[in-house]
Amino acid sequence: MPIITLPDGNNIDFPNKVTGLEVAEKISKSLAKQALVMSVDGELKDLYFEINKDSSVKIFTSKDPEGLEVIRHDTAHIMAMAVQELYPGTQVTIGPVIENGFFYDFARKEPFTTDDLKNIEKRMSEIIDKDVKTRREVWEREKAINHFIKIGEKYKAEIIKSIPENEELSIYHHGETWHDLCRGPHLLSSGKIGKAFKLMKVSGAYWRGDSNNEMLQRIYGTGWATQKDLDNYLKRIEEAEKRDHRKLGKEMDLFHFREESPGSVFWHEKGWSLFQKLINYMRRRQDAAGYKEVNTPEILDRQLWEKSGHWEKYGENMYTSETPDEKVFAIKPMNCPGHIQVFNQGLKSYRDLPLRIAEFGKVHRYEPSGALHGLLRVRAFTQDDAHIFCSEDQITSECLEVTNLILDIYKDLGFENVILKYADRPEVRVGDDKIWDKAEASLLEAVKASKLEYSINKGEGAFYGPKIEFVLRDAIGRDWQCGTLQVDLNLPGRLDASYIDKDGTKKIPVMLHRALFGSLERFVGILIENYAGKFPFWLSPLQTMVIPISEEFNDYAVKVSKKIKNAGISSAVDLKNNNLNYKIRDHSLEKIPLLLICGKKEVDSNSVTIRRLDSNKQENMGIDKFLKTFSALNKASSN
Repeated sequence: MPIITLPDGNNIDFPNKVTGLEVAEKISKSLAKQALVMSVDGELKDLYFEINKDSSVKIFTSKDPEGLEVIRHDTAHIMAMAVQELYPGTQVTIGPVIENGFFYDFARKEPFTTDDLKNIEKRMSEIIDKDVKTRREVWEREKAINHFIKIGEKYKAEIIKSIPENEELSIYHHGETWHDLCRGPHLLSSGKIGKAFKLMKVSGAYWRGDSNNEMLQRIYGTGWATQKDLDNYLKRIEEAEKRDHRKLGKEMDLFHFREESPGSVFWHEKGWSLFQKLINYMRRRQDAAGYKEVNTPEILDRQLWEKSGHWEKYGENMYTSETPDEKVFAIKPMNCPGHIQVFNQGLKSYRDLPLRIAEFGKVHRYEPSGALHGLLRVRAFTQDDAHIFCSEDQITSECLEVTNLILDIYKDLGFENVILKYADRPEVRVGDDKIWDKAEASLLEAVKASKLEYSINKGEGAFYGPKIEFVLRDAIGRDWQCGTLQVDLNLPGRLDASYIDKDGTKKIPVMLHRALFGSLERFVGILIENYAGKFPFWLSPLQTMVIPISEEFNDYAVKVSKKIKNAGISSAVDLKNNNLNYKIRDHSLEKIPLLLICGKKEVDSNSVTIRRLDSNKQENMGIDKFLKTFSALNKASSN
């Protein structure tokens, strides 16, 4: 006689074992119609799972993240089912849920085409209309391996062989014949999926992500609870394509990439100007906040990386070199060990704490070629890295200081919608629990003091300490994880950092890892897409373009541009032999905020005619007033 405890604390008694669907029906008929999946004592289960003991149960609908995830999971299965019905002989491999959708990897000789995707979508709709039932079975390992080998699914057989022997093998059937190896859970039937899905694209993917293995075909799809949600997502995707930083970077002449150095940026003059503006802005803010800027070597002996623990964790992603004397060096993947070496120079006392060390450090990490994505995923990047060495008693105040600084900087850059993710101690960790208590309490206090929306990722902290992730929401509703704040109870001790406390004893400092932009290259990409290339005036790489109407006014245009530069505003002159309308179109594509037109009227009145980006209106302004007005905008950003 199981007693079911609901999320509101109420209990429902059942005389015999009971399914999740029956629990939902007992609560209300409307809930039973909307129910998709449930959790039993915190573990997600199919609605037809039978509960035979006292349990806490929660029912999820399409309005819940858990419900949406299972919709996407089932849609992936139905896609694979449709593919194998339409293209016999195709093997299925893996098909997980991902952000905003799902994918499935297929082994097929012929490439999938755009027309194939349309046909697959049509067959998926037909299967959904049939409302085929879902059934789960648990199979013995040998039975499962032999079965999938027999039907020509060698990849499935290989997956099963890699699953630990003590793990249950579940097979999900959709309809009478199609089935797949899967942990689940799944919907009761295909009709529960709905029609708010779309197949997006096909790409290549190596089996198990290893370039030494066979190349498979990956079909990506998106799935949503309602047609409205799908339409909104597709609109966001369309807008995101317009804002693609790779496309805008080319149009605006900011940067490019080359095969000779994959994952490394070739910055052009204007792109490098934007990059340096960010660094200079951050440098001013950090200087005002008491940070000491340093610079540490890019290449360090392997022994230091072994001692710090990075070799074991990151070794395969580090670039290394062996010298003629058989020493192995590695290009740094992060700045932390170098900063501890700076801290270790000279005796430190409690009076030196907190010591805030910052660096715009270039780091290198190997990423698979298929994972590289413009500025957003590179192999060489610059971190706005800082490490704060402090005592246990200073953790709270320093965490609050860092959180406030990060949020204020994001606000300056146009990001006011920030979400925080707080992660506490994992099961496997280092450090005394009392210090963990203090570190976690300090971080959580900083999170709460921000008064922003936050979530708690239970047990997802680093092995060396808890952390906060700062997630920015951009102009079209996408989330970007950028800044981090981590409390490290491990690395200072491994690298022999210490200070003399008030009582004369030697103590190990607490180390706070802090990044605001994270990767500057990635943050530039985010900024380009957030603003669609139309940066605030102070941040624009080229703020003004002076355009003479004809050659007759070239000297005046050059003179105006020099005055503008002397006032601290970036400027260039277009002296090319093109007509005015062509020049305006060309420089508008480059997203230059102000086009300054010069002709006889402007020469006679010592003025310029201003044409602002995305505006057909023109405004005449005297040079002195122009310099005063727009110099003030630049100065406002440096306060």
